[in-house]
Amino acid sequence: MNPVTADKAVLGKILFWDEQLSSDNTVACGTCHRPNSGGSDPRTGIHPGADGVFGGGDDRFGSPGIIGQDANGNYSPDATFGFEPQVTGRYAPSVLMGAFFPGALFWDGRAMAQFVDPETGVTSIPLGGSLESQAIEPPMAANEMAHANRDWSQVTAKLAIVEPLRLASNFPADVVGALQAANSSYPALFQAAYGDPTITAGRIAYAIATYERTLISDQAPIDAIRSGQAPNTVLTNQQQQGMQIFFGQGRCDLCHDGQLASTGEFINIGLRPWQEDLGRMGVTGNFNDRGEFKTPSLRNVGLRSRLMHNGQFTTMAQVIDFYDRGGDFGDGQDNRIVNLPLNNNEEQALAAFVSFAFDDPRVAAETGPFARPTLHSETTGGGPTGTTFGLSWGGTGGVTPEWIDVSPSVVGNGEFKLGVKGGLGGALAYLGISPSIAPLGTFIGGVPVNVDYTSPAFYFVTRTLSGTGAGQGHSTFHAAIPNDPALIGLTLNGQWLVQDPMALNGFSSSQGLQVTIY
Repeated sequence: MNPVTADKAVLGKILFWDEQLSSDNTVACGTCHRPNSGGSDPRTGIHPGADGVFGGGDDRFGSPGIIGQDANGNYSPDATFGFEPQVTGRYAPSVLMGAFFPGALFWDGRAMAQFVDPETGVTSIPLGGSLESQAIEPPMAANEMAHANRDWSQVTAKLAIVEPLRLASNFPADVVGALQAANSSYPALFQAAYGDPTITAGRIAYAIATYERTLISDQAPIDAIRSGQAPNTVLTNQQQQGMQIFFGQGRCDLCHDGQLASTGEFINIGLRPWQEDLGRMGVTGNFNDRGEFKTPSLRNVGLRSRLMHNGQFTTMAQVIDFYDRGGDFGDGQDNRIVNLPLNNNEEQALAAFVSFAFDDPRVAAETGPFARPTLHSETTGGGPTGTTFGLSWGGTGGVTPEWIDVSPSVVGNGEFKLGVKGGLGGALAYLGISPSIAPLGTFIGGVPVNVDYTSPAFYFVTRTLSGTGAGQGHSTFHAAIPNDPALIGLTLNGQWLVQDPMALNGFSSSQGLQVTIY
């Protein structure tokens, strides 16, 4: 139904690593799924769990997504994360070897084998389409890549006009060749892959899934052993002992067997009370599935920064110790999870084997099929694109207006925006913009001024802040940056002033922000 072709695979690769696939150009599929992190996320965000309380005992470690935004792309505070990046409720599963889970993907298996085109409602793949089903979810997820109420017409219209991978760098050879042949045009890339330039949700899903089907990790030490190489030429003595435990008293192969190192089953291992996260039961509605999650492949597990569906553990030693004690919560737990027990030396040997034997060196080095572009967020650290300077001044409740600054200031970014938070809700706010900064120590009526309002090029915009009450006011300034190379290097400086009767002389103010277009 979706045969692998080179043109389709490279299109999928470009889409997968393009942060422009998100509504605000800050998150790509690859942001949360990097080969050198075992196909998972090297970053860690904290989700408060079912109780909604950070530090409440059921916190989870997931992937940071976009800051909450309304249907118009305006920053909007999330009930849990405010104006910080939202965090997924589960740790990102590895994207590697996804081709070998054709029946269901995601920890709970909600990406089904039957792929239904989200635009037409037609079932285009009746069986084996879990990768396609998975690919269409993150671009529409408001806590991952999408503003509220995003639809596929917005995605396809955007891809028709943006330059592919405009924000990325360090392209591998296959990407360079495809972009050159297509003159850096998504319609031309779709033409090469499908025979005409039409961009649709189904074609996006097909391309990303095709790329993911090329991410096959099969050159790990365990593969050499299975091919007949003597274990003592591949593994240390400790790792050899660990291999014997893995396939023996450790019982690991009961769930992590075969070339995939996973049976693909959904299992409740007793990691946390099932009431905190229904797992598979949330998809099937079957009480017998409570707390069950997909058994992940151990391929490249030694490269992952966190382990388990909630990211609870950071070392393989912690995982081994968990299984050695037979899990922590028994309600609904699979009967294969039992107290072993192993002594300390045996636990260490098992951890040494699992952390090494399944890792493909090409994955760690990001070579071959795992070579990929560098994300914009990797070069900026995922933080602000501008630099704050100068003084700020608090208003009602002592709260100071602050910048929301994550949008890339790159030429051609039609969705560039800057936000303010921490003002008085409902108040009038002024954003002053100038090519130069004010002399150090400039004040007007006791309020610090950071931008040069005397410049002939100075201008300001007025906004009424959304929100109610002290520190709850917020707004977003949208300013599309034309795709004009002459703008590269242009530096602008801004500052927010908010009318506030409780502030000195009636105004609170933010620091200055300097942004350079590149």
